[in-house]
Amino acid sequence: MTAFPHGTPVYTNEEIRRIESIAGSQPDAPRLMERAGYAAAELARELAGGSGKRIVVLAGPGNNGGDAFVLARHLKSWWFDVAMIFTGAAEKLSRDAASALSAWRAAGGSFVENPPAAGEIALVVDGLFGTGLKRELTDRYAELIAWINAARAPVLALDVPSGLESDTGRILGCAVQASHTLTFIGLKPGLVTLDGPDYTGDLHIAMLGLEAPHLIRAKGSIIGAEVMGQALPRRKANSHKGSFGSVGIIGGAAGMVGAALLAGRSALSLGAGRVYVGLLDEHGPAVDFAQPELMLRRAEPVLELDHLSSLGVGPGLGQSPQAQGLLHRALGLELPLVLDADALNLVAEDDHARAELVKRTAPTWLTPHPAEAARLLGVGTAEVQYDRIAAALKIATTYRCGVVLKGAGSVCAPDGDRWAINTSGNPGMASAGMGDVLTGILAALLAQGAEPEAALAAGVYLHGAAADALVAQGIGPVGLTASELIDAARALLNQR
Repeated sequence: MTAFPHGTPVYTNEEIRRIESIAGSQPDAPRLMERAGYAAAELARELAGGSGKRIVVLAGPGNNGGDAFVLARHLKSWWFDVAMIFTGAAEKLSRDAASALSAWRAAGGSFVENPPAAGEIALVVDGLFGTGLKRELTDRYAELIAWINAARAPVLALDVPSGLESDTGRILGCAVQASHTLTFIGLKPGLVTLDGPDYTGDLHIAMLGLEAPHLIRAKGSIIGAEVMGQALPRRKANSHKGSFGSVGIIGGAAGMVGAALLAGRSALSLGAGRVYVGLLDEHGPAVDFAQPELMLRRAEPVLELDHLSSLGVGPGLGQSPQAQGLLHRALGLELPLVLDADALNLVAEDDHARAELVKRTAPTWLTPHPAEAARLLGVGTAEVQYDRIAAALKIATTYRCGVVLKGAGSVCAPDGDRWAINTSGNPGMASAGMGDVLTGILAALLAQGAEPEAALAAGVYLHGAAADALVAQGIGPVGLTASELIDAARALLNQR
């Protein structure tokens, strides 16, 4: 996924409309369509190479098509061979788009009915649909998108790839597979979560001369690499293990001890001074020979320790009556708490646990994957994925906790109003144990005194960035394992 600075605003459709309305109401209002088309033309010229080359431009029935007309006019003036396909009706265009169409015709521009069947194509420009698309694309549009995706040429999408729902990242029947996407004014959520990262290619932003953050305050933002330096201060020379907190991990029922050990190893490697792993399996190991620094105990005694700094509950926990009792005890402790895996499944089924969770005052983070999020909300997984941001915000509101909804473009919601999308990570993370490692990372950062919201953002970013670092070294994405991630995350944390 394309990297952007930490805190880069992400705007919903409604917020973009507000920005455009504010800008349009100002004296000497900017001609945004002209600016968008010119910015896109400059990028298209760069992508296509020298003048004289053929560029196919597809213009749709709305303002995205208007942007495409402006782009085509500039490319023609720069001596590119522009083949323009227009799928709308001139009489139904907005005033700005109709003006752009007239300017294209006045410049000698013409149209072709169908995409070129032969000839060298340097670039295809997708200007069919922008941020307003809500319906599924079929018939003529599905055929055009199929042609775009089969064309042996780079594809530049204007604002969003056509067929990608810009608020959610859902595919509306079919979508353009872009090589590059130039989005206008600011990032949109659908470009960076769910299916968006698979369809946008390299992401570029054209601000169009607007200072959007000064016009409205976006509720969404990007989690970027800079957060790593914000979570924890540099360590003082005059330190000891007690300076960096003690983490408790509760989990490891029979057959699932490895999950608790992964979380414990992760917490230790990411800086916790001491880590206690409380196992439910009465026949579990007394020592982790791969990580002998971990202190392995039965689960109940770990919850009785009076010097814990944070607690992670859920890795390999199971859903037995014993696990349920341990969860209730953990919820009653005034400690920063991370709940994952079966701890989340138990909360979803237990009214008493939900009530305890809601009344907690200590920092609490829930880290569900989509199926766990669906259980917490009492809906199907498809409904969660239909709008990942809305789902994360609803969990945060319902349970009065911070949430990270895991997946491509993980959504972090520190409360029921604000949200951020993580930009690190890759498909190699779709393997067993990754969530356990994240639990350990978050618990370690909290134990070391990181502010809770910064701990969540830094932990989620670090988790994905470690996977990216391993893939860059040739380790994965196929076959990447959770245990390999731990040392890579430690190395990155020490480089901040």
